[in-house]
Amino acid sequence: MCKLCHWHSCCLDELTDADDLTLIADLRRSDRDAMHERIPSIAAFAAIDPDCFTRGKKSVFRGIGAERFRALQARAALLKKREPKPYLKTPIRLDAAALELFFDVEVDPLRNVCYLHGVVERRNGDSTTERYVSFFAEDTSSLAERDAFAAALDYFAQRDAATVYYYSKYERTAYRNLQRKYPEICSSEDVDRLFSPARATDLYGDVVLKATEWPTRDRSIKTLARYLGFTWRDPNPSGAASIEWYDRWCTHRTSELKHRILAYNEDDCRATRVLLDAIRALAVGQEM
Repeated sequence: MCKLCHWHSCCLDELTDADDLTLIADLRRSDRDAMHERIPSIAAFAAIDPDCFTRGKKSVFRGIGAERFRALQARAALLKKREPKPYLKTPIRLDAAALELFFDVEVDPLRNVCYLHGVVERRNGDSTTERYVSFFAEDTSSLAERDAFAAALDYFAQRDAATVYYYSKYERTAYRNLQRKYPEICSSEDVDRLFSPARATDLYGDVVLKATEWPTRDRSIKTLARYLGFTWRDPNPSGAASIEWYDRWCTHRTSELKHRILAYNEDDCRATRVLLDAIRALAVGQEM
């Protein structure tokens, strides 16, 4: 939420100067407040022996378990390395498939409408020939939303042997909501099959959080893909910005606005592909 605030850069500069503990991914302000007297900075956290601050399954700090404390300390140490690189905490299998689908949706929560389903297709691991496919709600009516949802489901059904990748449970939640809204289009079992672990992988929840470490301040797709060198074409890429563009498009219907919405979604899908390829190249237990 901080990234949506116009004071974000100012606050970030202040936190960076202070080497504030909350710049460690997933370290909460309540954690920082509990630790601050004994561990005042990221540098101090990186330098400690975590075993000196743990007792069995607990740390000496209220509300922070020993396992989580060690994970946060390892993250601090990684941030303070001279040339930090990401690594795997545990082995994972992300086998290549003949057809890989990188999937992202856009939802306007104010209108309660899912206005875009986007997919980047990659065949046989060749990123140079991948293509973007989109299903766009041309207006905010239930008919337009339903038709876009139905078209997207038909697209996936015709590619039932493909592997699907998405980033966070947002897409799955959106499709469950759409199924309840339009039960004539598909059943809840159809949605469960689309997102079953045998076919689909949530790169954020199933892979990034559980199996990787990154020398970044958070693990959003924007942060990780940019760390890997990927750039969005739009100078202001965000889900909130896309919602605002869609709001303007609903009034003005200009091709420029629609192109901006589609290009942003396409770049989100491509960023997911960039992240997958990078994770496949990570080593276990050591930096690359």
